[in-house]
Amino acid sequence: MTDPTATASAAADPMAAEMQRVDDVIRRRLASEVVLINQISHYIVSAGGKRIRPRLVLLTAAALGFNGQEKYELAATVEFIHTATLLHDDVVDESDLRRGRKTANALFGNAASVLVGDFLYSRAFQMMVSAGRLRVLDVLADATNVIAEGEVLQLMNMHDADLSVDDYLRVIRFKTAKLFEASAQLGAVLADAPADVERSCANFGRALGTAFQLVDDLLDYEGDTTALGKNVGDDLREGKPTLPLLLAMERGTPDERQLIRHAIEHGESERLAEIIAIVRRVGAIQATRDAARIEAAKARDSICTLPDGPAREALLELCVRSVERSS
Repeated sequence: MTDPTATASAAADPMAAEMQRVDDVIRRRLASEVVLINQISHYIVSAGGKRIRPRLVLLTAAALGFNGQEKYELAATVEFIHTATLLHDDVVDESDLRRGRKTANALFGNAASVLVGDFLYSRAFQMMVSAGRLRVLDVLADATNVIAEGEVLQLMNMHDADLSVDDYLRVIRFKTAKLFEASAQLGAVLADAPADVERSCANFGRALGTAFQLVDDLLDYEGDTTALGKNVGDDLREGKPTLPLLLAMERGTPDERQLIRHAIEHGESERLAEIIAIVRRVGAIQATRDAARIEAAKARDSICTLPDGPAREALLELCVRSVERSS
């Protein structure tokens, strides 16, 4: 007899069965004899999330005709790297809400969160070694290093109201887009694709990741806490000069520029409603989404030569969903 729940899940997400395989690997690989590691890692991974990075591994591999079991292991590997960055990010940012739940650091403390993040990084390296491919190690080791550089760059840029758009985009490409890039590239590596195809997949991931982060940044001024699963205005409280704020400073009146500058420099959100109104009035929300659409178009163009089929169509659909989302 057909399971109606499974049927509904497959209809809502054609990749549900594939993603379940990834989740099975995640659960198995999370196992540790240390109780606290199990508690924290299971807590943050079980919160779910969009799982876009694992999907990129699976979809690019499928688009290029690779169906080996290694794809599930590497899809789980990139999710572990991503989860480790979230644990560390929440400590650095002093966040208390993620994906609609208390952050791990809010529940278990900063020290435990940092150390379990380290565990996830090291477990990810164990998993990438098990793939037995030097190119996999090369791609993921490089990505992990660049992400760390991006974290430090963002820390240096905090409270800098004079940050240039180019420097802001550099942080995005290091901190967020690099793992998207690596995830898409891994599918091509698994398929032993030619160098130019591997580059195309990497370009796709980088542009998609940039678009995704641009939308994340605008939603901090357009979304709501329930839909986002995090507090609206968190970026401002943390003193992060994201594109909506940089554009609002560029386009606003002298008084508005001074208000935003003061908020960035001091990490103040008491006048968040006023700042949101300015960001919207000067068109900074729309301009940021337009910038994300340009990146999504670059992503689409990057994979125009991949073989036609359901996997390529799903990659193209990701471009649309990542930009036009509201959460």
